[in-house]
Amino acid sequence: MTVRSPQTDWLAKAREVLDIEARGLAAVRDRLDESFVRALEIMAGCAGRVVVTGLGKSGLVGRKIAATLSSTGTPSFFLHPVEGAHGDLGMIRREDVIVAISNSGETDELNNILPSLKSLAGHVISLTGGMHSTMARLSDVVIDTSVPCEACPLGVAPTASTTATLAVGDALAVCLIDWKSFALDDFRRFHPGGALGQRLVRRVEELMRASQLPVVPSGASLAQALEVLNDGRLGCVCVLDGGGHLLGLLTDGDVRRLVCAGRLDMDSVVNSVMNPSPLYAVPGQQAAEVLDLMESRAITVLPVVAPDHTLAGMVHMHDVLGQGRVKFSHS
Repeated sequence: MTVRSPQTDWLAKAREVLDIEARGLAAVRDRLDESFVRALEIMAGCAGRVVVTGLGKSGLVGRKIAATLSSTGTPSFFLHPVEGAHGDLGMIRREDVIVAISNSGETDELNNILPSLKSLAGHVISLTGGMHSTMARLSDVVIDTSVPCEACPLGVAPTASTTATLAVGDALAVCLIDWKSFALDDFRRFHPGGALGQRLVRRVEELMRASQLPVVPSGASLAQALEVLNDGRLGCVCVLDGGGHLLGLLTDGDVRRLVCAGRLDMDSVVNSVMNPSPLYAVPGQQAAEVLDLMESRAITVLPVVAPDHTLAGMVHMHDVLGQGRVKFSHS
């Protein structure tokens, strides 16, 4: 039997929480300055994608901001900072813009990859309550999202701060709608109930890449595999036998782990370091199912394997989402 707290005025408590969050929003609104305008200018001029990143509750807020931006005409995706540190930085292009989120600005997993993100992308914009934090110092533009206090009575659970950050993300997205003259017809093309919804019921073979795939033959050296991996720009290379059957997969993350372990031997055979049992999609699978698999395992690309286990193609998350063929140039 649940024991009820002696406090009975739950409506008053709920209103108190909403009042605290409203005061937090008002504080952030009143502090908005030219940093917001500068961030808006950078995002409006972005020729690539807006890459949103954050950890924990900030990451959940970041996913929503990225989704809102993408559905309103600003191509965007979410990058998990831990996965970024293990190979997913290969998705970043020079023309991209980074939006980093951390209330404290001292999230180690995020700050550890920010120097790399700065070297790979055009600009780093931070949404943080820590204006003198490590993340703020590593950023080109900082928007202050600090709030007077959290609604949590313990002062530890992100509540008012996440609401404020989410609202600032909405403000950026709405301003970009006006900046780009994004119309209702444009929204219908991007909305999940429209084009994306139709795309997700398509079969994976309709969306996959079937030519110029990053592959090496069984027995190739690790040096050969790395050359193909680098040129392929998909973050992985497939290892095939003489009949075109998939034997394994080598990813950017695998290479990073070899380097960290001091086991990177360029003359070694790729078969000895590949993953011999990689995840893969099969012809006939719906794009929605493939997308669910990618998101659940935090991966962005999958081999597509025919019933006889020959490699039929490869599919990237952006192929599924309809955001175009992703090409990572050397420039």
